[in-house]
Amino acid sequence: MSDATLTTVGDGPSKGLGQISLLSHDERLQGRPRLCSDCGLCDSTFKPAMQHACMFVENRSADIEQRLHGRRRHHDDELRFGIHQTQFAARLRHPNPKAQWTGIVTALAARLLEQGRVDAVIATGAAPGTRFQALPVLARTPAEVLATAGNKPCLSPNLRLLDDVREQGIRRLAFIGTSCQVHALRSIEPELGLEQLIVIGIPCSDNVTYPDLTYFLSQVSRSPATIAHHEFMQDFRFWMRHDDGHVERVNYVDFPMDKLHGIFPSACLSCFDYPNAHSDLTVGYMGAELGWQWLLARTATGAELVELLGPDLEFGTLTSGGDRTRGMPRFMERLTHPPGAKRPPYPIRKLVAWLQRNKGPRGLEFARAVIEMKLLRNLNHVRSKFPQYEARIVPDYVYEALAPYAEGYQTIFGQPLASLADDA
Repeated sequence: MSDATLTTVGDGPSKGLGQISLLSHDERLQGRPRLCSDCGLCDSTFKPAMQHACMFVENRSADIEQRLHGRRRHHDDELRFGIHQTQFAARLRHPNPKAQWTGIVTALAARLLEQGRVDAVIATGAAPGTRFQALPVLARTPAEVLATAGNKPCLSPNLRLLDDVREQGIRRLAFIGTSCQVHALRSIEPELGLEQLIVIGIPCSDNVTYPDLTYFLSQVSRSPATIAHHEFMQDFRFWMRHDDGHVERVNYVDFPMDKLHGIFPSACLSCFDYPNAHSDLTVGYMGAELGWQWLLARTATGAELVELLGPDLEFGTLTSGGDRTRGMPRFMERLTHPPGAKRPPYPIRKLVAWLQRNKGPRGLEFARAVIEMKLLRNLNHVRSKFPQYEARIVPDYVYEALAPYAEGYQTIFGQPLASLADDA
């Protein structure tokens, strides 16, 4: 079935406007944690490791970072961005037209295979006949990697391919994936028996099931069937590039939220690793200016990956502007409103969009703002829907990063921002 067909199916999210998708009563997910992002670990022979690997059973970020870096996060941007050695604004000098951005991720993975540094790459392709339905791929050639270029913001069980890795005798593996996948992968890394594991992380927030993605696009685009690429951008707009090359832009504030409530999986709303902090190299966009990508080299391996593509990269300047803290009180207040509230009148939306673009945070300050809002929203979600899980799945850095807003949080929500452990 093609994307064009699926965008016309259904009149609401796959589980209804009032019910967040992917909870334990889904028959296919029986035996998994109630919060599940379908990372694929439970589809493999490593399923018994789920109890100590799944971030929705117990978040082990502190243990993983101690093993990777030998320390905790510093009390600066690392609370938001994760531990990193260096960060860059960069883009390929010769972009891949099929890629979401310029194609850094797939170009890098292809280079690893070309130079014989790895035997295979786990990546996310598109299911036949679709553009955005995620399909895990075990690529053995550069061409197979390059064929996966392009954004597929759907849940993808990439870790189910670990059985194929073992069966095919693969000893050196590169993995491209999201934060929940990487958390599980790092947790079982000692059990994999690999000579080398290279992790390229994709910043991830609010992935959805494929039917819910097609529904979302049908609600925000005038021509959902012709969308070739799409992304939430730094100018507070959702950009959609169509087959004919034109770009359709929709202000965030113009989203019909009364029609979209329920499309995001509860696991994604309970995740606290937007920047994919346990990778060797994170490749995203939100800390860079429009047209550039944001790279965070976290380990020595990550720094080597940047050098590997160095001659093919153009480097820009990371900038920062605006004040993210000004908008946080209003954001916290909005979280108290019923989900799916109708949009404000058009003149108000137009003013808000102008203020966001012209007065809002930019560059690294935009990244800080987005990450803090996601941390706060997801903490609020866990506390309202799964309070019994908070002590196990909310890492300490969340409370540390949000500490500047503690007084406002207490006023608006009527409870301390501090962790349950701090209150004990």
